[in-house]
Amino acid sequence: MNTAAPGATADMLLSAVGAGITPAAYRALLERLVQEGRTTGPDQSEEMVAYTKLNLARTVRNEKTVKLLPELREALAQAGPMNWLVLTEPWCGDSSQVMPVLAMMAGDAPNINLSILLRDEHLDLMDRYLTLGGRSIPKLIAFDPKGTELFTWGPRPQQAQDIVWENKKLPAGQQLEKEELYAKVHAWYAKDRGVSIQNEVLALLRGLK
Repeated sequence: MNTAAPGATADMLLSAVGAGITPAAYRALLERLVQEGRTTGPDQSEEMVAYTKLNLARTVRNEKTVKLLPELREALAQAGPMNWLVLTEPWCGDSSQVMPVLAMMAGDAPNINLSILLRDEHLDLMDRYLTLGGRSIPKLIAFDPKGTELFTWGPRPQQAQDIVWENKKLPAGQQLEKEELYAKVHAWYAKDRGVSIQNEVLALLRGLK
């Protein structure tokens, strides 16, 4: 899903790249958190720790099952120099479905540098990339080496976002409970196998030409 954003200044974006961590470092952080039985941020509740553990399992599964589309691989190989900056958190369910795919994309693109920031440590930047007023993650911001924004994407593919939005439109008594909604969204992700995000990012890359 691509969303309009007020945007950050070039200096903010370029500084954020320096503060970010690599996909490998983020992956290692996720494993370390699970090993230590904790998560990021002040909320160290059993629920949040459990989400983080589940997200590691989802990440591992996606790393094994998601395959990049040939047409996307071609576009990534031809992409000009750019930075991809992602705001996210290890406890975020959508992140476990999206980050492995973004990492694969960046790994296949010689001119794309992917950096990851923890959202709650960079709210000043996050608040420039809200989705319908919310700090929804993961959020991808793509920009050129001078800090000029190229496109944004997130927090989830359009079809997954539609599931969330349609639920919100229902009368309060008919809306799915949080865990039921999460289950429905993640069932969609499992069936989709990363294809939708690939097609959406491919369209954004093609739109740069």
